[in-house]
Amino acid sequence: MTEQALAGGRTISLPMSKALEISLRSLKIRFGRSLITTSGIVLAIAFLMSVWSQNEIIASLRNANKSEINLELQKNGVETLTAEGAAASEQALARLAEESSKQTWLISLSLLVCVVGIANAMLMSVTERYREIGTMKCLGALDSFIIKLFLLESTFQGVAGTLAGIVVGLTMTMTLALLDYGMFVFEYFPVSGILRSALAAIVSGTMLSLIGAMLPAYKAAKMEPVEAMRSDT
Repeated sequence: MTEQALAGGRTISLPMSKALEISLRSLKIRFGRSLITTSGIVLAIAFLMSVWSQNEIIASLRNANKSEINLELQKNGVETLTAEGAAASEQALARLAEESSKQTWLISLSLLVCVVGIANAMLMSVTERYREIGTMKCLGALDSFIIKLFLLESTFQGVAGTLAGIVVGLTMTMTLALLDYGMFVFEYFPVSGILRSALAAIVSGTMLSLIGAMLPAYKAAKMEPVEAMRSDT
């Protein structure tokens, strides 16, 4: 896939491989800032994965419906759905719904902070690269090519941060679960549920990175080449 641009009476071909090369080079040059942006994604996804994996593990232990496991769950303040009487079960379900609502708000807030952090870091990157962007546009780069550069950079950071966040979140959850419930965690480990959570976290992290980079990418693409070349940054 290539893009065509006119510059100095010539047609210049800008392949996707060139966009990948420029994006990777930019990440290496700005490695420190890339780490800061990635760390925000890692923390948000780690929290997200921690909550989801904890819910999957607890649900798996609860569904085992064994007295010794229910006892461990109750010791750790986890509601079981095997209490005597329908009223007790309804109360347990209500408390579970309330806890789920609180977790949803916390997750939403952490993801919002993550998006704002990504957008801020990418805007600073645009400001630092006025001359570079101006030079590329003077050489014939189209607006769509500039947008691709920033979206690719953000995607690379998002994928790397998401994978690291999944590992961190799952490790923390497993450590705490082993301390609370012992080897029951391995015996009733919800493999399919954890895989679904990891896949959802990857999609969420990547989408957050793209959303956070959209405004900075658009700003860079609409920059006037002459004004960018005049910048002292």
